[in-house]
Amino acid sequence: MSDGSDLCTVLHVDMDSFYASVEVLDDPSLVGRPVIVGGAGARGVVASCTYEARAFGIHSAMPSVEARRRCPHAVFLPGRFSRYVEMSERLHAVLERFSPVVEGIALDEAFVDVAGARRLLGAPPEVARQIQQAVRLDMEMECGVGVARTKLLAKLASRAAKPVLTAEGPRPGPGVVVVLPAQELSFLHPLPVRALWGVGPATARRLDALGVTTIGDLARIPEDTLCRSVGVANGHQLAQLARGEDPRPVVATREVKSVGHEETFAVDIDSHDGLHGHVVRMADAVGTRLREARLVGRTITVKVRYGDRVTITRSHTVGAPLDSPRALGVVAGALLDAVDVSPGVRLLGVSVSGLLDTDTTVRQLSFDDGDEAGVAGPGPTRLVGSGRGGLVGDLEVGTAPAVPRQLAWHEVEAAVSAIRARYGNASVGPAALVGREGLAVKERGDTQWGPTVPAPSTGAQR
Repeated sequence: MSDGSDLCTVLHVDMDSFYASVEVLDDPSLVGRPVIVGGAGARGVVASCTYEARAFGIHSAMPSVEARRRCPHAVFLPGRFSRYVEMSERLHAVLERFSPVVEGIALDEAFVDVAGARRLLGAPPEVARQIQQAVRLDMEMECGVGVARTKLLAKLASRAAKPVLTAEGPRPGPGVVVVLPAQELSFLHPLPVRALWGVGPATARRLDALGVTTIGDLARIPEDTLCRSVGVANGHQLAQLARGEDPRPVVATREVKSVGHEETFAVDIDSHDGLHGHVVRMADAVGTRLREARLVGRTITVKVRYGDRVTITRSHTVGAPLDSPRALGVVAGALLDAVDVSPGVRLLGVSVSGLLDTDTTVRQLSFDDGDEAGVAGPGPTRLVGSGRGGLVGDLEVGTAPAVPRQLAWHEVEAAVSAIRARYGNASVGPAALVGREGLAVKERGDTQWGPTVPAPSTGAQR
């Protein structure tokens, strides 16, 4: 008689301390030491840490100042996003050997639907153990695998599969945890309510007022009472999850909804002049990522967080979708100019949404330099090259007679993209990004977890 494990076709694979484990893998001298990946500065946060660091109570999202206070001898590393992306791609290559239906939800975790692999590879729990072994052999890293009928339960099961901290140090976890259909509620209900998707700090406070601390407590609350407390949509969803119901399928491809960059500064910046260089750098990076992904977008958003952590956003939707770093910078700069920055800006972000595939988008050219962005253009812009393959001298574009400046910039930016594809993003870029240390382009993931050291600025800072 079957125990129902053949119905548990949703797997959640979650790497152990992924960023920190990659650093230890690449530098064996770090084995057994408390390693923390994140921003080491006063405003940095912990992104990942080894179990040796967790023994001191350190966890992800903890302020780095607090982590350093708890473990002064910890090894702080700023992180190497490109390396983590590379290892994430290796993880997906492993998972795709077991099923074509792999849904990545972060660099270090993914859902896998193995319904179609049962006849070839065996029951889902056996497939989970094969995946764990393959990750260990191919990547020399460890992972936890949750097996269940639904995404929610599989994700919670993978958390239960992880190593356990003890007074004597980390103890290996089970590695694979299976939640059988008959065990779903007995597994789910004792867990803290914050383990559910959709329960953030504000919702948790409202639930606490209702006397709810566990998922079982939540399941006993009448749904109409729940909706009055946390809102109709959230109430219905939480009631459904508390019953173990999660109808969402594993989806092999996830639609990208926005592309953006943001950065927390080591000190607040209280002038537009001091911020505009950062806008150019972020717009350049966002435009580059859009082009690499063959995407264009219509809505440009600037995010500003002040020193008191009050956050505002300003958006503008252009008439024609764009991917031009220069045009993005024009719009983002105009949005920033309309914001009062005198209180001091702690964090700045630039993003693009309303994305479309370049291959299915018709691009309409205009003789108006600013028409593409819906904002008047700032005039000629200089590009400089640095390092191997960089341009020799300065290149000024947009001054040739009888040539549409927008068309000229489209050609120049295509050339810049080609140079960067061959020689790297730091080989050429806007002259506004040149500082004492050369061309300072923004790479994906740098300063993602807060500043490590104060960044140079051209404006007044607080």
